[in-house]
Amino acid sequence: MGHAGNRKIVVIGSGAVGATTAYTLMLRERMNELVLIDARADKALGDALDMNHGIPFTHSANIWAGTYEDCRGADIIIVTAGAAQRPGESRQDLLVRNVAVFADIITNVTKYNHDGILLIATNPVDVLSYVTWKLCGWQRERVIGSGTLLDSARFRYLIGREYGVDPRSVHAHVIGEHGDTELPIWSRANIAGVPVELSPERRAELFAETRDAAYQIIAAKGATYYAIGLALDRICAAILGDEHAVLNVSTYLQDYHGIQDVYLGVPSVVGRFGVERVVDLDPNDDEISLLRHSAEVLRERIDLAMSVIQSKGK
Repeated sequence: MGHAGNRKIVVIGSGAVGATTAYTLMLRERMNELVLIDARADKALGDALDMNHGIPFTHSANIWAGTYEDCRGADIIIVTAGAAQRPGESRQDLLVRNVAVFADIITNVTKYNHDGILLIATNPVDVLSYVTWKLCGWQRERVIGSGTLLDSARFRYLIGREYGVDPRSVHAHVIGEHGDTELPIWSRANIAGVPVELSPERRAELFAETRDAAYQIIAAKGATYYAIGLALDRICAAILGDEHAVLNVSTYLQDYHGIQDVYLGVPSVVGRFGVERVVDLDPNDDEISLLRHSAEVLRERIDLAMSVIQSKGK
Protein backbone atom coordinates (compact mmCIF):
# COMPACT_ATOMS: atom_id res chain seq x y z
CA MET A 1 0.00 0.00 0.00
CA GLY A 2 1.05 3.63 -0.44
CA HIS A 3 2.62 5.75 2.31
CA ALA A 4 0.47 6.89 5.21
CA GLY A 5 -1.70 9.79 4.12
CA ASN A 6 -0.74 9.27 0.50
CA ARG A 7 -3.44 7.87 -1.76
CA LYS A 8 -2.27 6.69 -5.15
CA ILE A 9 -4.52 5.33 -7.89
CA VAL A 10 -3.42 4.07 -11.30
CA VAL A 11 -5.89 3.87 -14.19
CA ILE A 12 -4.81 1.54 -16.99
CA GLY A 13 -6.69 2.40 -20.16
CA SER A 14 -7.43 6.04 -20.92
CA GLY A 15 -10.41 5.41 -23.19
CA ALA A 16 -13.92 6.65 -22.45
CA VAL A 17 -14.32 4.65 -19.22
CA GLY A 18 -10.78 5.15 -17.93
CA ALA A 19 -10.65 8.89 -18.60
CA THR A 20 -14.13 9.47 -17.14
CA THR A 21 -13.23 7.41 -14.05
CA ALA A 22 -9.99 9.35 -13.58
CA TYR A 23 -11.86 12.65 -13.88
CA THR A 24 -14.49 11.47 -11.39
CA LEU A 25 -11.78 10.44 -8.90
CA MET A 26 -10.18 13.86 -9.32
CA LEU A 27 -13.46 15.75 -8.81
CA ARG A 28 -14.24 13.74 -5.70
CA GLU A 29 -10.73 14.21 -4.31
CA ARG A 30 -10.15 10.49 -3.76
CA MET A 31 -6.38 10.58 -4.26
CA ASN A 32 -3.35 12.84 -4.26
CA GLU A 33 -1.52 10.83 -6.93
CA LEU A 34 -3.22 9.70 -10.12
CA VAL A 35 -1.46 7.93 -12.97
CA LEU A 36 -2.92 7.29 -16.43
CA ILE A 37 -1.42 4.48 -18.50
CA ASP A 38 -2.46 3.75 -22.08
CA ALA A 39 -0.95 1.97 -25.06
CA ARG A 40 -1.58 5.28 -26.85
CA ALA A 41 0.78 7.37 -24.75
CA ASP A 42 -0.43 10.60 -26.38
CA LYS A 43 -4.03 9.97 -25.24
CA ALA A 44 -2.94 9.42 -21.62
CA LEU A 45 -0.73 12.52 -21.82
CA GLY A 46 -3.57 14.64 -23.21
CA ASP A 47 -5.98 13.48 -20.50
CA ALA A 48 -3.42 14.13 -17.74
CA LEU A 49 -2.68 17.63 -19.05
CA ASP A 50 -6.36 18.44 -19.43
CA MET A 51 -7.06 17.37 -15.82
CA ASN A 52 -4.00 19.19 -14.45
CA HIS A 53 -5.33 22.44 -15.91
CA GLY A 54 -8.42 21.98 -13.73
CA ILE A 55 -6.47 21.54 -10.47
CA PRO A 56 -6.77 25.25 -9.56
CA PHE A 57 -10.54 24.63 -9.39
CA THR A 58 -10.39 21.42 -7.32
CA HIS A 59 -7.73 20.15 -4.92
CA SER A 60 -3.98 19.69 -5.01
CA ALA A 61 -3.08 16.44 -6.75
CA ASN A 62 -0.21 15.03 -8.76
CA ILE A 63 -1.64 13.70 -12.05
CA TRP A 64 0.55 12.30 -14.81
CA ALA A 65 0.70 9.94 -17.76
CA GLY A 66 2.99 7.11 -16.76
CA THR A 67 4.29 3.62 -17.43
CA TYR A 68 3.82 0.33 -15.60
CA GLU A 69 6.70 1.26 -13.27
CA ASP A 70 4.37 3.90 -11.84
CA CYS A 71 2.20 1.11 -10.42
CA ARG A 72 4.77 0.94 -7.62
CA GLY A 73 3.15 1.99 -4.34
CA ALA A 74 -0.35 2.31 -5.81
CA ASP A 75 -3.22 1.55 -3.43
CA ILE A 76 -5.60 0.75 -6.28
CA ILE A 77 -4.91 -0.18 -9.90
CA ILE A 78 -8.05 0.18 -12.02
CA VAL A 79 -8.02 -1.69 -15.33
CA THR A 80 -10.39 -0.35 -18.00
CA ALA A 81 -8.13 -1.18 -20.96
CA GLY A 82 -9.14 -3.55 -23.71
CA ALA A 83 -11.20 -3.76 -26.84
CA ALA A 84 -14.50 -1.90 -26.56
CA GLN A 85 -17.91 -3.45 -27.07
CA ARG A 86 -19.18 -2.75 -30.58
CA PRO A 87 -22.84 -2.05 -31.39
CA GLY A 88 -24.70 -5.35 -31.57
CA GLU A 89 -21.87 -7.21 -29.85
CA SER A 90 -22.30 -9.03 -26.53
CA ARG A 91 -19.86 -8.54 -23.67
CA GLN A 92 -18.75 -12.12 -24.12
CA ASP A 93 -17.83 -11.60 -27.80
CA LEU A 94 -15.03 -9.47 -26.41
CA LEU A 95 -13.64 -12.35 -24.41
CA VAL A 96 -10.93 -13.81 -26.60
CA ARG A 97 -9.77 -10.36 -27.76
CA ASN A 98 -9.41 -9.08 -24.22
CA VAL A 99 -7.84 -12.13 -22.57
CA ALA A 100 -4.67 -11.60 -24.62
CA VAL A 101 -4.57 -7.90 -23.70
CA PHE A 102 -4.97 -8.77 -20.00
CA ALA A 103 -2.22 -11.37 -19.93
CA ASP A 104 0.16 -8.60 -20.98
CA ILE A 105 -1.23 -5.93 -18.60
CA ILE A 106 -1.27 -8.08 -15.46
CA THR A 107 2.25 -9.42 -16.09
CA ASN A 108 3.49 -5.82 -16.27
CA VAL A 109 1.54 -4.57 -13.22
CA THR A 110 2.77 -7.37 -10.94
CA LYS A 111 6.40 -6.63 -11.76
CA TYR A 112 6.04 -3.40 -9.79
CA ASN A 113 3.15 -3.88 -7.35
CA HIS A 114 2.47 -6.76 -4.98
CA ASP A 115 0.17 -5.40 -2.30
CA GLY A 116 -2.33 -3.05 -3.93
CA ILE A 117 -5.86 -3.84 -5.06
CA LEU A 118 -6.71 -4.65 -8.67
CA LEU A 119 -10.11 -3.29 -9.69
CA ILE A 120 -11.27 -4.64 -13.04
CA ALA A 121 -13.83 -2.86 -15.20
CA THR A 122 -13.09 -4.26 -18.68
CA ASN A 123 -15.78 -6.55 -20.12
CA PRO A 124 -16.59 -9.38 -19.82
CA VAL A 125 -15.76 -8.24 -16.30
CA ASP A 126 -16.45 -11.42 -14.32
CA VAL A 127 -14.32 -13.60 -16.59
CA LEU A 128 -11.52 -11.04 -16.76
CA SER A 129 -11.54 -10.63 -12.96
CA TYR A 130 -11.07 -14.39 -12.57
CA VAL A 131 -8.34 -14.38 -15.24
CA THR A 132 -6.61 -11.47 -13.44
CA TRP A 133 -6.70 -13.34 -10.12
CA LYS A 134 -5.15 -16.41 -11.75
CA LEU A 135 -2.50 -14.37 -13.59
CA CYS A 136 -1.40 -12.17 -10.67
CA GLY A 137 -1.35 -14.85 -7.95
CA TRP A 138 -2.61 -12.37 -5.32
CA GLN A 139 -5.16 -13.20 -2.63
CA ARG A 140 -8.56 -13.25 -4.27
CA GLU A 141 -9.87 -10.57 -1.87
CA ARG A 142 -7.59 -8.04 -3.58
CA VAL A 143 -8.86 -8.70 -7.11
CA ILE A 144 -12.31 -7.15 -7.52
CA GLY A 145 -14.54 -6.70 -10.56
CA SER A 146 -17.05 -3.88 -10.95
CA GLY A 147 -19.62 -6.68 -11.17
CA THR A 148 -23.31 -5.82 -10.97
CA LEU A 149 -22.83 -2.59 -9.01
CA LEU A 150 -23.86 -0.52 -12.04
CA ASP A 151 -26.70 -2.94 -12.94
CA SER A 152 -28.03 -2.63 -9.38
CA ALA A 153 -27.83 1.18 -9.63
CA ARG A 154 -29.80 1.08 -12.89
CA PHE A 155 -32.33 -1.22 -11.22
CA ARG A 156 -32.68 1.09 -8.21
CA TYR A 157 -33.05 4.11 -10.49
CA LEU A 158 -35.88 2.46 -12.45
CA ILE A 159 -37.72 1.27 -9.32
CA GLY A 160 -37.33 4.74 -7.82
CA ARG A 161 -38.75 6.29 -10.98
CA GLU A 162 -41.66 3.83 -10.85
CA TYR A 163 -42.53 4.77 -7.24
CA GLY A 164 -41.54 8.43 -7.38
CA VAL A 165 -38.85 8.06 -4.68
CA ASP A 166 -35.15 8.85 -4.50
CA PRO A 167 -33.29 5.79 -5.90
CA ARG A 168 -30.92 6.00 -2.91
CA SER A 169 -33.88 4.97 -0.75
CA VAL A 170 -34.45 1.87 -2.90
CA HIS A 171 -32.74 -1.33 -1.72
CA ALA A 172 -32.60 -3.72 -4.64
CA HIS A 173 -29.99 -6.02 -6.09
CA VAL A 174 -29.02 -7.41 -9.45
CA ILE A 175 -26.59 -10.31 -9.05
CA GLY A 176 -24.78 -12.86 -11.21
CA GLU A 177 -22.97 -12.13 -14.44
CA HIS A 178 -22.59 -8.50 -15.50
CA GLY A 179 -24.41 -9.34 -18.71
CA ASP A 180 -27.26 -11.26 -20.23
CA THR A 181 -27.65 -13.96 -17.52
CA GLU A 182 -27.79 -11.53 -14.59
CA LEU A 183 -30.88 -11.65 -12.37
CA PRO A 184 -32.90 -9.31 -10.16
CA ILE A 185 -33.58 -10.32 -6.55
CA TRP A 186 -37.19 -9.18 -6.45
CA SER A 187 -37.81 -11.22 -3.27
CA ARG A 188 -35.60 -8.79 -1.32
CA ALA A 189 -36.34 -5.50 -3.15
CA ASN A 190 -37.71 -2.86 -0.77
CA ILE A 191 -38.17 0.86 -0.20
CA ALA A 192 -37.44 1.76 3.43
CA GLY A 193 -38.19 -1.86 4.38
CA VAL A 194 -41.49 -1.98 2.47
CA PRO A 195 -41.43 -4.72 -0.19
CA VAL A 196 -41.65 -3.64 -3.83
CA GLU A 197 -44.99 -4.99 -5.08
CA LEU A 198 -45.33 -4.96 -8.87
CA SER A 199 -47.14 -7.19 -11.34
CA PRO A 200 -45.04 -9.95 -12.96
CA GLU A 201 -45.40 -8.12 -16.29
CA ARG A 202 -44.14 -4.82 -14.88
CA ARG A 203 -41.29 -6.59 -13.11
CA ALA A 204 -40.24 -8.20 -16.38
CA GLU A 205 -40.32 -4.84 -18.18
CA LEU A 206 -38.29 -3.03 -15.54
CA PHE A 207 -35.69 -5.76 -15.38
CA ALA A 208 -35.38 -5.97 -19.18
CA GLU A 209 -34.76 -2.21 -19.20
CA THR A 210 -32.10 -2.67 -16.50
CA ARG A 211 -30.35 -5.57 -18.23
CA ASP A 212 -30.39 -4.03 -21.70
CA ALA A 213 -29.51 -0.46 -20.65
CA ALA A 214 -25.93 -0.74 -21.92
CA TYR A 215 -27.08 -1.88 -25.37
CA GLN A 216 -29.47 1.08 -25.54
CA ILE A 217 -26.73 3.55 -24.56
CA ILE A 218 -24.13 2.01 -26.91
CA ALA A 219 -26.61 2.16 -29.80
CA ALA A 220 -27.31 5.82 -28.99
CA LYS A 221 -23.81 7.17 -28.32
CA GLY A 222 -21.26 4.40 -28.80
CA ALA A 223 -20.23 3.69 -25.21
CA THR A 224 -21.28 3.92 -21.56
CA TYR A 225 -18.91 5.74 -19.22
CA TYR A 226 -20.50 8.24 -16.81
CA ALA A 227 -22.33 5.79 -14.54
CA ILE A 228 -19.56 3.18 -14.56
CA GLY A 229 -17.08 5.95 -13.68
CA LEU A 230 -19.21 6.78 -10.64
CA ALA A 231 -19.52 3.08 -9.74
CA LEU A 232 -15.73 2.63 -9.83
CA ASP A 233 -15.32 5.81 -7.76
CA ARG A 234 -17.74 4.34 -5.20
CA ILE A 235 -15.64 1.17 -4.90
CA CYS A 236 -12.45 3.23 -4.52
CA ALA A 237 -14.07 5.30 -1.76
CA ALA A 238 -15.05 2.12 0.12
CA ILE A 239 -11.49 0.79 -0.14
CA LEU A 240 -9.60 3.98 0.72
CA GLY A 241 -12.01 4.86 3.56
CA ASP A 242 -12.07 1.27 4.89
CA GLU A 243 -15.86 1.66 4.86
CA HIS A 244 -16.96 -2.00 5.07
CA ALA A 245 -19.62 -0.93 2.56
CA VAL A 246 -21.90 -3.54 1.00
CA LEU A 247 -21.47 -3.27 -2.78
CA ASN A 248 -22.48 -5.66 -5.56
CA VAL A 249 -18.97 -6.27 -6.88
CA SER A 250 -17.64 -9.29 -8.73
CA THR A 251 -15.74 -11.53 -6.34
CA TYR A 252 -14.63 -15.13 -6.03
CA LEU A 253 -17.37 -17.50 -4.87
CA GLN A 254 -16.79 -20.81 -3.16
CA ASP A 255 -19.74 -22.83 -1.91
CA TYR A 256 -22.27 -20.02 -2.40
CA HIS A 257 -25.60 -21.82 -2.89
CA GLY A 258 -23.69 -24.65 -4.54
CA ILE A 259 -21.66 -22.30 -6.78
CA GLN A 260 -17.91 -22.93 -6.94
CA ASP A 261 -14.79 -21.33 -8.39
CA VAL A 262 -16.22 -18.41 -10.35
CA TYR A 263 -16.24 -14.64 -10.06
CA LEU A 264 -19.81 -13.31 -9.88
CA GLY A 265 -21.52 -10.08 -8.84
CA VAL A 266 -22.96 -10.47 -5.32
CA PRO A 267 -23.34 -8.13 -2.34
CA SER A 268 -19.90 -8.01 -0.71
CA VAL A 269 -18.38 -6.12 2.21
CA VAL A 270 -15.62 -3.90 0.78
CA GLY A 271 -12.89 -2.28 2.89
CA ARG A 272 -9.20 -1.38 2.93
CA PHE A 273 -7.99 -4.83 1.91
CA GLY A 274 -10.64 -5.57 -0.69
CA VAL A 275 -13.58 -7.94 -0.30
CA GLU A 276 -13.89 -8.94 3.35
CA ARG A 277 -16.83 -11.28 2.97
CA VAL A 278 -19.86 -12.03 0.85
CA VAL A 279 -23.36 -11.22 2.10
CA ASP A 280 -25.96 -13.92 1.51
CA LEU A 281 -29.21 -12.32 0.33
CA ASP A 282 -31.00 -15.63 0.94
CA PRO A 283 -32.65 -15.62 -2.51
CA ASN A 284 -35.73 -17.76 -3.16
CA ASP A 285 -35.51 -21.10 -5.02
CA ASP A 286 -36.28 -19.60 -8.44
CA GLU A 287 -33.62 -16.93 -7.96
CA ILE A 288 -31.04 -19.49 -6.81
CA SER A 289 -31.69 -21.59 -9.90
CA LEU A 290 -31.20 -18.52 -12.16
CA LEU A 291 -28.00 -17.64 -10.26
CA ARG A 292 -26.66 -21.17 -10.75
CA HIS A 293 -27.42 -20.90 -14.46
CA SER A 294 -25.49 -17.61 -14.61
CA ALA A 295 -22.57 -19.28 -12.80
CA GLU A 296 -22.58 -22.25 -15.21
CA VAL A 297 -22.44 -19.93 -18.23
CA LEU A 298 -19.53 -18.04 -16.67
CA ARG A 299 -17.75 -21.25 -15.71
CA GLU A 300 -17.70 -22.27 -19.40
CA ARG A 301 -16.34 -18.87 -20.44
CA ILE A 302 -13.71 -18.92 -17.69
CA ASP A 303 -12.58 -22.34 -18.95
CA LEU A 304 -12.35 -20.89 -22.47
CA ALA A 305 -10.38 -17.88 -21.21
CA MET A 306 -7.96 -20.06 -19.25
CA SER A 307 -7.43 -22.29 -22.28
CA VAL A 308 -6.60 -19.19 -24.37
CA ILE A 309 -3.99 -18.19 -21.79
CA GLN A 310 -2.49 -21.69 -21.59
CA SER A 311 -2.28 -21.91 -25.38
CA LYS A 312 -0.26 -18.69 -25.36
CA GLY A 313 2.04 -20.13 -22.72
CA LYS A 314 1.33 -17.35 -20.27
